[in-house]
Amino acid sequence: MAELFFLIILIVSFGGMAFIAWRHLNDLNALPKNADYGIKKHRIILDIEDKTREIFFIIEKQIYLHKFLFWVKSIILRLESRIDYFLQNIRKKAQQVDKKRKRKK
Repeated sequence: MAELFFLIILIVSFGGMAFIAWRHLNDLNALPKNADYGIKKHRIILDIEDKTREIFFIIEKQIYLHKFLFWVKSIILRLESRIDYFLQNIRKKAQQVDKKRKRKK
């Protein structure tokens, strides 16, 4: 029963949103397509926008640098694990050779 109640509320909510959108559709179509309202922005606002663009560009560069450094880190960790594996095999072989030498004496 509760599910039916919530379903009715959901349908009514979507219907209300569709009705509001339909009523304002003509107003939205009357707005200019290129978003030029003829209002000039102040010089301070333009400077702030330019600085924020520069900051976002720098941050984007840092993200790519971070991705590259993470990739290098993963490659280095793979190499370290392989080197560790090879060193363990060399140590095992060296221990076996030492055991054979001790047995011969």
